[in-house]
Amino acid sequence: MSSEAAAQFNIHEAKTNLSRIIDRVEHGEEIIISRAGQPVAKVIPLVRRVARTGRGSLRGTLAVTADWDAPEVNEAIAEDFGSIS
Repeated sequence: MSSEAAAQFNIHEAKTNLSRIIDRVEHGEEIIISRAGQPVAKVIPLVRRVARTGRGSLRGTLAVTADWDAPEVNEAIAEDFGSIS
C-alpha cells in the first residue's frame, strides 16, 4: 500500500459506484466512506490466508490406501460413528 491518502466517497457515491470501489480495493487501494464529510468506514483489501491453486492443491499431502473405499473400511467407519445397528 502506498503512503497516499485513501480515496474518499460519501455514502450516496459509494452506493452508486460500489462495483468501481470494489475493483479499486481489489487492486490494493483503501477507500474511506463518509457521512456528511465525517469518515465512518474504511474498505480495505482482504489478505487471503491460504492460496489454493484449485483442484489437487493438497496433492502429495494426503496418503490414501488402495482399499480406502472397500466395504470393510466403510463398515468400520460407520461403526466408529455409530451408524450400524
